[in-house]
Amino acid sequence: MKIRLGSHEIGLFHYLALWTAIAVLFALQNRLNGGSPNTRWPLWDVLRWSLIVWYTWAALAPIVFRLAERYPVRATLRFYGLRTQLLISLGMTWLAMMIGAMVSTLFEPSGFDEQLRYFIEQHFAIGLLTYWLLFAVQQAIHFHAEKARRELEASRLATDLAQSRLLALKSQLQPHFLFNTLHAIVTLLDEDKVSAEDMLLRLSELLRAFLEDYDGQEISLRQELVLLDLYLGIQRTRFKDRLTTRIYIAPDTLDCAVPSLILQPIVENAIHHGIGKRVGADCIEIESRREGGTLYLDVRNRNSTLEDPGAVGGNGGMGRDATGVPSHGIGLSNTRLRLQELYGDAAQVRLDITWPQGVACRIQLPFRRFEAEETAASFADGTHADPLDDDDAPELPRA
Repeated sequence: MKIRLGSHEIGLFHYLALWTAIAVLFALQNRLNGGSPNTRWPLWDVLRWSLIVWYTWAALAPIVFRLAERYPVRATLRFYGLRTQLLISLGMTWLAMMIGAMVSTLFEPSGFDEQLRYFIEQHFAIGLLTYWLLFAVQQAIHFHAEKARRELEASRLATDLAQSRLLALKSQLQPHFLFNTLHAIVTLLDEDKVSAEDMLLRLSELLRAFLEDYDGQEISLRQELVLLDLYLGIQRTRFKDRLTTRIYIAPDTLDCAVPSLILQPIVENAIHHGIGKRVGADCIEIESRREGGTLYLDVRNRNSTLEDPGAVGGNGGMGRDATGVPSHGIGLSNTRLRLQELYGDAAQVRLDITWPQGVACRIQLPFRRFEAEETAASFADGTHADPLDDDDAPELPRA
């Protein structure tokens, strides 16, 4: 059985034990202050009176808590509710005195009036103080619960804000990619209608994957490579033999969690600012590896330099401003913001030059395995093929 004090509950045994301890403590104190041994009341009588007083307040405490909840004292300039509580405290203390006097008449030869007068003289001030102590305890519990509720609400709002930011960042990627791909298709319509039709089919499959299977903020690296292979298929159709891709994927990284669409915009810009702006062929290299609790993802472009605006990683990528200082564009800034929202300081992204020519975008993430059932779900019905097992795709070196 439990005793309910406002919004909290306490076991009956512990509740009675607490009030019994208070009664015994006051009884011993009264016994010690009772004067000389010849004039002291017997210990049992003192303990009986103390038990009557404090068990009465034990019975009234749940009512005090309810009244404190209903009529709180607010810390305004006029202390709103204080007058109401003053009246209630006097009324509850008077009620406690009457109940104690009635119970005491069952054990004493004197009548109710005499017992009531005794209780008022001896216990009214302590009773009034007890009421306000119970009121303070209820207010403290209420404020603590309210603080916890507000912290939880603030945490939820912060989480919602972070999710909104992530969705906004992610939503910037798909239109940018879609417009670039449609522009490439329009360009091919007059030159190679068959290739343009093939690109449209691949584009529709990629958009279906975006809309149906990859709505979360994180997916497995295996799934990310599925999306990337669909995109690379479009670009291989467009650039034909001029574009070469090499993928080095450590097997123990395939099932790790990565932000969805983390590679596609970086690869897109590596192609755009490499083979898209320079004559000849180009090679895009993608590598993943694990070192302890860290996952490393590299996207390398072999046909760009730091002087190319946006060599790898975004519109404007890592060009140089008027002072010669490396600058970062939209794509890389978007990636950095997403990583900051998802992982905080545990994730990093930077651009480096490669020898003898090229630029590498290096992403560092905390290693965490993605849910196995989610990872395999998109392959269970054969909807999407593993890009590393595609017989029609060009041979891709692996780690």
